[in-house]
Amino acid sequence: MAETLITPDTTVSLGGGRAEGDDLWVPLAELVEIGWKLEPEGACKGDMCVPVPPGREAQWLRPGAFNFAALARHLDQPVVHHAASATWVVGESAGTRNAAMASLEAPDFTLPDLSGQMHSLSDYRGRKVFLASWASW
Repeated sequence: MAETLITPDTTVSLGGGRAEGDDLWVPLAELVEIGWKLEPEGACKGDMCVPVPPGREAQWLRPGAFNFAALARHLDQPVVHHAASATWVVGESAGTRNAAMASLEAPDFTLPDLSGQMHSLSDYRGRKVFLASWASW
C-alpha cells in the first residue's frame, strides 16, 4: 500500500514509501515530489539545506532512501502516523506557528457564502473584518 504524506505544502502518495515504526522511508526519486532533494550539504528545499546530523547518518539515510520523519522531527515539526490508513501528517514547526501568532494576522482561508460565491480572507486585508464561528459540540 502506498504511504500518503500530508505536509503544510503538499499532499503526496508515495508509492515506494515505507513505514517502519516512527520512521517514513522515502525513495530518493520520490523525495522531490515532497519538495526536497538530497545534496552533498544535506536535505535541501529551495535555498534551505539541513545537514544530516553527524553520527546519525544511519537514522536518516539508507541506500536509495531517506527518512523524512527524522528530518521533520529534527526541524521541530510534529509528525503523526496512522498505520491503518498508511497516512502521515507533518505539521508546521513550533517556531513557524509562534511567528504567525505573534504577527496577529489571521491565516488565510477561503469559504463560500450562502449563494456559493467564494471569499478569501486575504481579499479583505487592510479592512476591518468580523469573523463569527460556532461549533455543534
